[in-house]
Amino acid sequence: MLLFTLRRLGVMLLTALALTFVVFFMTNLAPNLEKLAKSEASVRMSDEDVTLWLDRNGFTRPLLVRYGEWLGAVPGWTRTAEDGVITGRCIRNGLTAETAPRYCGVLQGDWGQSTVFKQPVTEILSRSLGATGWLMFWVMALMVPTSLILGVLSGMREGSRTDRVLSSFAIASTATPEYVSGVILIVLLGSATAGISPVLASWGWIEGKTLFQGTATSAMDKITFWNFALPVLTIALYGIGYIARMTRASMTEVMTQQYIRTARLKGVSFGQVIMRHALRNALIAPFTVIMLQFPWLLNGVVIVETLFNYKGFGWTLVQAAGNNDIQLLLGCSVVAVFVVLITQLISDIGYVFLNPRIRLS
Repeated sequence: MLLFTLRRLGVMLLTALALTFVVFFMTNLAPNLEKLAKSEASVRMSDEDVTLWLDRNGFTRPLLVRYGEWLGAVPGWTRTAEDGVITGRCIRNGLTAETAPRYCGVLQGDWGQSTVFKQPVTEILSRSLGATGWLMFWVMALMVPTSLILGVLSGMREGSRTDRVLSSFAIASTATPEYVSGVILIVLLGSATAGISPVLASWGWIEGKTLFQGTATSAMDKITFWNFALPVLTIALYGIGYIARMTRASMTEVMTQQYIRTARLKGVSFGQVIMRHALRNALIAPFTVIMLQFPWLLNGVVIVETLFNYKGFGWTLVQAAGNNDIQLLLGCSVVAVFVVLITQLISDIGYVFLNPRIRLS
């Protein structure tokens, strides 16, 4: 297991380097750098002025060198002006050429400065990831138990009325993307002019104009059921259907195995057969699917956080992409790559523990 984990970590490191380099290359294309120069200096800059600005800020050197500097594996660039003033990548925040560190990249914890928010990237990401962390926590708390229960109940008796009803619900929720289900939930539960909120308000059953809040901005300060339920439910609905369908398929396959029939012939009750024999084997495949939901949640929060104006990781990523904030985009890419690779590693290790038939060679 130790050798397997070390090999996986080695592959993860190479994958992370490859993916971050691709993102670095895409964000440092010439049109993006020209747009950055004009947004930081002047929109009326000539092409010669843009070239001079890029040269003064170290953007005209080879791409691999700049990637190494951003990573922190290559010393940061320095430039001596005609008046003798020394500038460089690491010479900022009141530091001089003598006091500035030689390396200042991701490996040293220096992720750069956001050109939009005028704050260090690490501060922005820590705040946005904290907000998204709470969203993911409540989504998983709702999605995982609900989907497993639905999938097990559906797969226990294949072809029954319960199976057909739950399978139809799972297919419908999976087929509805977040930007559709989110709008539907807002109209039904968070609108003062449509849905059930006007009816409940006319009956005096609710104090405000809406049953739920159609925006989650107030949840940044204090999370309540009324301002957080709609974004959580919007993300969870899609995952519930997907995991439930996978659990049903796995449960259906397990229920046809010979050891299940043997246990029933021995007189073991149906409930004990499910809990002691079928459930653990049926959860092997859904476990992998559940772990892969974490990378998918990063995509889901981009839509949902923008729709509900919740300033988490997804909202930050949209702001960085829309405003050509290169440093913040690179920081978001590091977080996304890390989440994907770590969840893949946990999924592989957990699959080995759940399935004793897997052997590591």
